Amino acid sequence: MRLKLVTATSLLALCLFTAAESAEINQDGANAVKETLTKLLPEELAKSGLITVNPAGTRYEVIYDLAKLLAKADPAKLTINGLTPFSMFATPLDSGLWNIEGDNNFNVSGHFKGPDQKPTDFTYSIASLVYTGVFDPAISYLRSGTFAAKDIKLSSKSETEEVHASIASMDQKLSSADSPGGNGRVDFVGTGSMSGFVEQVSGLQMPPVEIRADSVDVEAKVNGLPAKQIREMVFFVLDHLDQDQLSPAESDKIKGIVKEAFPLLTSFSETIGVNNLTVSSEMGKGGAKAFGYNLAIDGPSDAVRFGFGFNAQEISLDTPLMPANYATFMPTDFDFQLALPNLDFASLGDALMTFDFNDKAAEKTGEEMGKKLFRDGLLTVEFPKISAKSGVYDVDVTGKIEGRVDTEKDYSMEATILARDLDKTIAAVQELAKTDPDLNQVSFGIMMVKGFAKTDPDGRSRWDISIGRDGAISVNGQVVKEADPQP
Repeated sequence: MRLKLVTATSLLALCLFTAAESAEINQDGANAVKETLTKLLPEELAKSGLITVNPAGTRYEVIYDLAKLLAKADPAKLTINGLTPFSMFATPLDSGLWNIEGDNNFNVSGHFKGPDQKPTDFTYSIASLVYTGVFDPAISYLRSGTFAAKDIKLSSKSETEEVHASIASMDQKLSSADSPGGNGRVDFVGTGSMSGFVEQVSGLQMPPVEIRADSVDVEAKVNGLPAKQIREMVFFVLDHLDQDQLSPAESDKIKGIVKEAFPLLTSFSETIGVNNLTVSSEMGKGGAKAFGYNLAIDGPSDAVRFGFGFNAQEISLDTPLMPANYATFMPTDFDFQLALPNLDFASLGDALMTFDFNDKAAEKTGEEMGKKLFRDGLLTVEFPKISAKSGVYDVDVTGKIEGRVDTEKDYSMEATILARDLDKTIAAVQELAKTDPDLNQVSFGIMMVKGFAKTDPDGRSRWDISIGRDGAISVNGQVVKEADPQP
């Protein structure tokens, strides 16, 4: 589960205060703040009382009455009870920035009908949501902030499914700094944690399932973000939502903004760690001591590397669906990492500058621009690490596959497989074959593969596998298959 409080709070502040000076707090200033906050809203909604701004000592109180959004909703299709107004306080600083802070709680319930016209009842509550931050009008985003929520509960019930979820607490921190080089770009770092997560799901077509995690930890970093240009793009889109076509001048303007924004970032990374994850149902219980996810984007704009992966340690599974004699083959640890290198966003950006936003064939043009990502149509998929471990095997795989985006036939592969205690694996398969004779073929196959192996100094068996574009296959330098005849 992603932690969304930073984003949600920032959306409330988006478009907030296009200018700020430490001046006298008065009603004229409050009116100016309100006008700024409502200028991009539809006129009817802007006048509805959705946003109210009042002087409050040395700061302004911004009141959001979200119930106004439901004024014209059909009660038979959507009803929300308990949606009371909440406040955010904003204090202008001499630096032109604004301090924002809030202390709210939510407790709403209601019902709605989806596209299938089936009714769903729901409740949503947060006992406490406290946040402080420093908002920068130049980028319409927070420069820093802290956010804390406690006792979060959510439930929904329909004719076919019922869901209950709760989080004991959630905390986040956001910080930023100007990127090196003085180019107006910003580096952001966000961290977050969540404790006591519980979700229970049941339905007519499924037995009850419960998911638990002691804690979830998140860290995200983005460097070189063109925050000002992104702000300008958002405003441009909002200003032209009602237009069927852009004028030549407007098209040139958005292209100029996009060109100035490229590259959209210099690097991005995100890691999520889940601790003591368990999944329970009538069919058994499983989980992991630790489960992790990672994503990273970095490199120069003409050779960007996109990588992601996930891993788990101390995996457990207790279910009658798993025969006891197969249990030892269940992995206790695994790690899977994948990467796409050499993505050419520089060429993509150049192609975007020639894009005609009014061209009816824009979809096809968009496909051509997508191909610019892969230089000369070449696609490389790297596997920095694939590993699995249990009581009877321990395997590591690394390698890469090279091919083309326009065909599945023209490819090559280089891979290295390392296996520890291979004799133990063979013995385990042979033992299992006593009750499942079909596995005799598997045992025989592993022994044949062992014959191609080399032994590393640490005792592991090694296979260096090469598959050429011409169909030739070799293992540890020994030719297994000759190249295909040329047509």
